[in-house]
Amino acid sequence: MPTDCISYQTSGYFSKLIQDYLDQKSELKPLYNHFPTLENFEKQIAEKASNFDNRNRIPLVSTLKKQYQNIEISDSTKQNIELLSLENTFTITTGHQLNLFTGPLYFLYKIISTINLTKELKSKYPSYNFVPIYWMATEDHDFEEINYFNFKGKKFRWNKESTGPVGRLPTEGLAEFFEIYSQELGSSTNANTLKKLFEDAYLKHNNLADATRFLADSLFSNYGLVIIDADDADLKKAFIPFVKEELENQTSYKAVQKTIENFNDYTVQVNPREINLFYIEDNLRERIIFENDKYHVNNTRISFSKEEIFSLLENNPEKFSPNVIMRPLYQEIILPNLCYIGGGGEIAYWLELKSSFEAVKITFPMLLVRNSVLLTTEKQAKKADQLNLTWKDLFTKQENLVNTITHKISAFPIDLTPQKESLKTQFQYLYELANQTDKSFSGAVKAQEVKQTKGLENLEKRLLKAQKRKLSDQLQRVIDLQCELFPNNSLQERQSNFSEFYLEKGEQLVPLLLQKLKPLEMNFNIITI
Repeated sequence: MPTDCISYQTSGYFSKLIQDYLDQKSELKPLYNHFPTLENFEKQIAEKASNFDNRNRIPLVSTLKKQYQNIEISDSTKQNIELLSLENTFTITTGHQLNLFTGPLYFLYKIISTINLTKELKSKYPSYNFVPIYWMATEDHDFEEINYFNFKGKKFRWNKESTGPVGRLPTEGLAEFFEIYSQELGSSTNANTLKKLFEDAYLKHNNLADATRFLADSLFSNYGLVIIDADDADLKKAFIPFVKEELENQTSYKAVQKTIENFNDYTVQVNPREINLFYIEDNLRERIIFENDKYHVNNTRISFSKEEIFSLLENNPEKFSPNVIMRPLYQEIILPNLCYIGGGGEIAYWLELKSSFEAVKITFPMLLVRNSVLLTTEKQAKKADQLNLTWKDLFTKQENLVNTITHKISAFPIDLTPQKESLKTQFQYLYELANQTDKSFSGAVKAQEVKQTKGLENLEKRLLKAQKRKLSDQLQRVIDLQCELFPNNSLQERQSNFSEFYLEKGEQLVPLLLQKLKPLEMNFNIITI
């Protein structure tokens, strides 16, 4: 194949907002701080160092040590946790839901982007330390989004009821799920490694947060990844003043609403609530709303006066959970963070938030679109070559791809554009003739032109359809290959689970991806495994 990457902008899978952000369009500059280049990190470091409350490092380190106490962690992760107590240490963060067995492939790409960026920064700025952080979305409550993964075209779903924060969800009942999944894996060495990984993560840990921490640590601890569960009372103490501000003044709502009113041609990713906070307990996570001078917990009978809710906040900050609008702010308060790495949808909603950070005087992080990858086998790459397909061809929507290939391999031209241009020239003469005689004759000329042009267009469509039938065998091979690489006509990274590829590459998979991917190049990578 002629190239091993294509730009995000030409891949066809990124919104106009993200394309314009990557192109650094001037109208978007008010929505972010510094664009993610290696050189710009110097400015971000200076801003974060002057703005971050270093007292928050103490509970951060102690909480991480507490959360890791039941895991045998690598020296590099242990060292990185200790480094977080130093004022010259900064973080690069990605976040992800607690998807069962990591969920879709891009879980890996997020973390790999994060690890690789810390390496590049250490090389460029050796006097500072940079720690890769995976922020587990333990406080989310939408279990239906995370209770499954796809393996070789089959969906494996964990059927269980859940209403509270997913991180606190007990893992009991996964033994039967494991038995079904393990049968699909087979009995190879790599399959047995995957079985043990699943068993050790989910059958030997009591809740989803602990299981996910163990799983991510098993995959990435050798690279110093630090995993944080921010559903913690000690961490939330630093967030108390900002929760109070939100409850009393609805600051984030006002700021974000003003920003999205000027989005014009862009799709708004998330809309703010008047209060962007949840009330949480083990089996409950519901919005806090303000009505009739009382703070109510939605869909419950729980309510508080202003004095009561502020007292609860001071004594039990763990009962307050930020929603998608305020979670980024919480992250930037407790972490000495420089950059957030996420997918296109995540970066799109972060671009709505800068004004809310400014309103509470917290430094807004740099925003980096994570690495995206299409994994292909040598056999698939060879097949694409034999079919004379480029990677750009394969990223094209299927209907357009089939049309393009039909035109390309047809023994004669299907495009009747020359004939339509010739017809247009002939009718130009008739228009001139009509003007010289009776101008009312122009209407008849126009009607005839439309009729004959439409006739040619219909012939063109029928010709294309006939050629598709004639070339159906070759076209089916193209379709089959695209369906292999783009399951369900979607990106592989959004559909497939890492275990499918681990079966082939085993423990070489993560090192291969770490070696191949460059976080700041921001291209869609095609990697042959």
